[in-house]
Order: sequence, then C-alpha cells, then structure tokens
Amino acid sequence: MKIIRNIKNLKEAIVNIPNLGFVPTMGGLHKGHLKLIKKSINRSQKTLVSIYVNPTQFNKKKDFSKYPRNTKKDLQILKRQKVDFVFLPRTEEIYKSKIRKNIKIHRKKNVLCGKFRKGHFEGVIDVIDRFLSLINPKYIFLGEKDFQQLFLIKNYVKNKFKVKVVSCKTVRDKNYVALSSRNFLLSKKNLTTAGKIAKKLKSFKNRLKNNKNFKKNINDIKN
Repeated sequence: MKIIRNIKNLKEAIVNIPNLGFVPTMGGLHKGHLKLIKKSINRSQKTLVSIYVNPTQFNKKKDFSKYPRNTKKDLQILKRQKVDFVFLPRTEEIYKSKIRKNIKIHRKKNVLCGKFRKGHFEGVIDVIDRFLSLINPKYIFLGEKDFQQLFLIKNYVKNKFKVKVVSCKTVRDKNYVALSSRNFLLSKKNLTTAGKIAKKLKSFKNRLKNNKNFKKNINDIKN
C-alpha cells in the first residue's frame, strides 16, 4: 500500500492506470467504507482511497474540529484491505486555487438536508470536482446513506467527467442505525434512540409498501 501526501507524487503513482477505482472518504472508517472499497477492488485494476476532512462542507468550525479523526487506525484498516493507494492531502494542496463560486448544482440541493446546511453541498461538489480533475478515475464509489449527496454528485459529474458513479447500499448496525463516522460521537443512549427511530421508519416504510392505495397513488404520480 502506497501512502501519497502530495499531488506530484499522486500523478506519478497513477499515471498509467486506465482502470482506477476511487473511494473518497473523510476517515473514521467503518464497515460501510469497507463495502465501497471491496467493490472497487473487485471492479478496478487498482484502488485509491482518499482521507481528507474537507473544511468547505462544514457550516460550523466547531463541527469541523470535532469530526472524528484517527488516521493511524484508518491506515491499518486500509492496509488489511490491501488498498493500492491512499491519498492524504493537505488543504493547501487541494485548494491551491480559490473556492469556486460558480459551481452549478441541481435545484434539489435546496431541499431535505441542504435546506438546513447552507453551502454544504457546494463544498462537497467543489472538492469532488477537484479530486476527479486530479485523479481522473474510471469509477468513483459512493454510499447511498448520503442519498441527496449521491444524487447531486451524479447529476454534476455526468456531463463534465467520464467517470462512472457506482453506488453501494447503506450498511447498518444490529440496531438498524446507518453506519456513519459521526456515530463515534454518539453516546450509547443516543445510539439506542437512533436505533428505535430507524426501526420505526422501517416499519412505516413496510406498511406503506403493503398499502394498495399507496402503491396506486405512487403509480399515478409516476404516470
């Protein structure tokens, strides 16, 4: 496993790899990340994982500073997974050029999560744009847990890059809570509460799926 810390070494390492899989992460690796990595290893000639906590997608400095970081542990995990390359850039490397103000994102950025996190998705799209421009992978692997983010990235890259976006199902723990790096910040009590909410939502979803009137209304909307 080769650890890369700057753009010059990155370009030298991946120059002749046409079938490169890219898994962007902010560290705090868990089984959801491992699923993405395994999918990349199975599909790609080589796999590159980035670990970079992107400051531009955080609305509050406190949230950014508290984000779980354990690079040493993450590197041990990636080594066991037999990842080919790990990119650990500094912010000065990624943002050599200024933050872009002209990135156009689908209007869906203003609903759901985006409605309450002004500028968040602009930061996400900006850094993904920079990574894809630098790495030029054949595939980028993203989880469905952040579904709005996945939708916006797919919509953004389809006309700008040749990369294929490969999505992976959400991985959940025994209490049906979606795995997330931020879960490391939750107490056992909070995780238990989150599990109860997740199970209630799953139950409600199943009831809707089995409701004939609901299915009819959905079909009417589609048509």
